[in-house]
Order: sequence, then structure tokens, then C-alpha cells
Amino acid sequence: MSSRVSIFSSPYLLGFDEVERLLDRATKSAGDGYPPYNIKRIQDDSGSERLRITLAVAGFSEDELDVSVEESQLAIRGKQVDDGNEGQFLHRGIAARQFQRSFVLADGVEVTGANLENGLLSVDLIRKVPEQIVRKVKISTAKS
Repeated sequence: MSSRVSIFSSPYLLGFDEVERLLDRATKSAGDGYPPYNIKRIQDDSGSERLRITLAVAGFSEDELDVSVEESQLAIRGKQVDDGNEGQFLHRGIAARQFQRSFVLADGVEVTGANLENGLLSVDLIRKVPEQIVRKVKISTAKS
């Protein structure tokens, strides 16, 4: 039986097994290229970093899309229903399909909203600059 060696198995990286699990989940969901997407950094004067993820979701209505945050992971899902009552196709080049696209969110990154316009779904995120905290730890000595 072989064991997997990871950079997170270093004795200096304590408690990072959750990060390794998130990276595994992100790489598994990155295999499918549909729908195509862009990630754009937007300059912000307030000291916070803003990001916008834009997915090409032409043919999907607002009711067929779902944007949710689950355990520090942004999940965007689309599901089209094939309505066979609209007539008979002579040619079918546009198939009803579904997708799931996931993005792992770092600590402090929050989803602020989503907008569907002209077949593009934009999801806005903000990363607040964390306050730098230095905490002294008292050293005690063993007394007999």
C-alpha cells in the first residue's frame, strides 16, 4: 500500500489538512471546460480586493441557475430542462445541458452578489484586508 506524500505533510504546516482537501476538490472540478469563465480583479480604493467571476451561460434563465456558498466553496450550477413539447427538431445543435463550476474561497473572501445580463452571469466577491494581530503567549515554568 502506498501513501501519498504531500507538501502539507511538513511538520511546519500544522492543521493544513483541510486546505489539502479543498485543493483536491478544486482540481477535480476543474476538468470540464463548460461553461467558459473569466476572473477579473477590480481596483478598489477602500483597501479591499474585489474580484468578478463571469461565466458564459447563454440559454440559461435566472430560474435555471443557482449560486451558493458551501463550506468556503462557491458553487455555481445550471440545469436546463429539455422541453419536448415545443415541436420536433429538424436539427438539434443546442442541447439542454447542466453544469457545476466550483471555486474554493480563501478566508475573508465573501460573495457580495450575482447578476445575469446578456447571457453572462457575473458573481462579485470581496476580500477584506485582515487586521494584523500579534498576540504574546505567556511562558510558564514548571514548579516543583
